Amino acid sequence: MSFLSEELFTDVTAGEKYRVDLLVETKLKGEDGLIIVHVENQSSVQSSFPERMFVYFSRLFEKYRIRIVPIAVFSHDALRDEPSVFSIEFPFGEVLQFRFFPVELRKKHWRDSIRHDNPIAAALLGKMGYTESEKVELKKEFLRMLVRLELDEARQRLLLGFFETYVKLSEEEEQQLQREVKAMETKEKENVLGLIISYEQKGRKEGLEEGMERGIQQGMKQLIRNMERKGMTVEDIARLVDLLEEDVRGLLEE
Repeated sequence: MSFLSEELFTDVTAGEKYRVDLLVETKLKGEDGLIIVHVENQSSVQSSFPERMFVYFSRLFEKYRIRIVPIAVFSHDALRDEPSVFSIEFPFGEVLQFRFFPVELRKKHWRDSIRHDNPIAAALLGKMGYTESEKVELKKEFLRMLVRLELDEARQRLLLGFFETYVKLSEEEEQQLQREVKAMETKEKENVLGLIISYEQKGRKEGLEEGMERGIQQGMKQLIRNMERKGMTVEDIARLVDLLEEDVRGLLEE
């Protein structure tokens, strides 16, 4: 089982306003297959939604020519029967009837899903019903699921990023999470703690690199402005700092 990158989702649905949230390559009863998972957040009825699911399906089938399981995850709180069919028909007969599998997360509780160690359940855990007081425990159980799944680092980060899009812990809650993990008496303890530390270190490294890049750019901008104040032309400045003239003008205009 492997996850296709978000860039591929965008390429597949080029020109559309929406994108597929998760695309999983897997084996379906021994044969190659794809699982499409699209998360729909809209609380209002959208008549075009089944059609969009069909477009996702047809474009992916055109590209891969393998069996595809289409799943639509409804995460809003509206109580209604969700559509699951897109059809094209004429008075003289039906041309197409496309069906997808609707999953209504508001009707599911996260505790019921932590027993199922599969990537789809892990990814959608953060969209299921939970209270504010359960957030820390929810993330702890999600991390335990990640460890049990034994995914590679890239897949772990994909699922963790998807989860944290919907479940955001405060700094105090993150500290509470670490305390609870350290107090765990299960075999996943060290691996869960390692996952937290690794993710935090990566975040700090990316933040440091971003800060350094901003600092370098700010320093370059100040240098160019000082040169201009001393009467140097854009052409001379560009030659000295090894930038294009249009880039120098852009920095001066900021």
